[in-house]
Amino acid sequence: MTTNELKPFSIDIPQSTLDDLKGRLTQTRLPAPLPGDDWDSGVPVSWLSGLVDYWRDEYDWRAIEKQLNDYPQYTTVIDGQQIHFLHVRSAEADALPLLLTHGWPGSIAEFLDVIGPLTDPVAYGGDAADAFHLVIPSLPGFGFSGPVQESGWSTNRVARTWAELMNRLGYQRYGVQGGDIGAAVSPEVGRADRERVVGVHVNGSPGLPPMNLPAEERATLTDLEQDRLARIDAFMREEFGYIAIQSTRPQTLGYALVDSPVGQLAWIMDKFREWTHPRTTLPDAIIDRDRLLTNVMIYWLTGTAGSAAYVGYAQQQPWGATKENSGVPTGVLVFAHDVGIRRYAERENTITRWTDVDRGGHFAALEEPELLTADIREFFRSLR
Repeated sequence: MTTNELKPFSIDIPQSTLDDLKGRLTQTRLPAPLPGDDWDSGVPVSWLSGLVDYWRDEYDWRAIEKQLNDYPQYTTVIDGQQIHFLHVRSAEADALPLLLTHGWPGSIAEFLDVIGPLTDPVAYGGDAADAFHLVIPSLPGFGFSGPVQESGWSTNRVARTWAELMNRLGYQRYGVQGGDIGAAVSPEVGRADRERVVGVHVNGSPGLPPMNLPAEERATLTDLEQDRLARIDAFMREEFGYIAIQSTRPQTLGYALVDSPVGQLAWIMDKFREWTHPRTTLPDAIIDRDRLLTNVMIYWLTGTAGSAAYVGYAQQQPWGATKENSGVPTGVLVFAHDVGIRRYAERENTITRWTDVDRGGHFAALEEPELLTADIREFFRSLR
């Protein structure tokens, strides 16, 4: 039965589950390395085996569990689906509520390094006037919001769910922010709840350019835009396979990922290597190993690899379909790895701030938390 109740939630993984994981890691059967054992054919055995050893022998889930439980967490049922979220209020009474949405293969763990600076800016050398109350939900089908009970979890449906969540929390004015799937959901929240959303901020882009641009239109692009379009073309040729699998056979893939922790680890680490910046640097040299493994653990412990794939890629609107412009002010932070092109994003978004930077990758809150925090503060400063 659906109610408006917000239930306090605490992560409490049974020890038997952790013992089972360690046993599986101990009994890992790694494949033989392919010729060269490099990233061209996937995650190298030589690199992943070291991460598996660390996961088995040194990673401390209980310490991470305690860290996560230090933040107030709740669950509620909206549109028939359990929704899990962190709700971290600032000590500043006039802080602006801000809804943060993660992506795939991410989780609420993406935002751990920005919670402090956003809720308590003074403690991090900032201004109290820039404080936020944070609401950080797990996407339907992901982590402790999974698995999904119904089909049809489009970005628009998620956005309507987020609007209802903010209503239940009593917030009449709020901002939204996100990357990856969060960059698709956040503008939809602006469309679904435009009377209450004061601003939309995304890292990456709130939309992609149309496919198969005519040669004459390509010729009008700047060098930076040409580079981004070329990288989209390369992605479609060389990396689209995971989307094809997740959007057509998420259940079949789920058997492997939910049953094998190393399979789950490799599937996610492949994307962290491809999408962090610079690409030639190993992902655990850019993002702390414990944070990488915590993100994987949230998928593993909840058994939501198939559910997350189903929601993330099986329910999306066709590429290039134009959406209504909500009129909500929108800020975009484009990192070096990202491929956002302003002229196309402006077709369905009211862009009031667009910032290109020459560093950072897809996982903004993990790779460049200080830069992301600064841009969020600056964007919302005039909208409070």
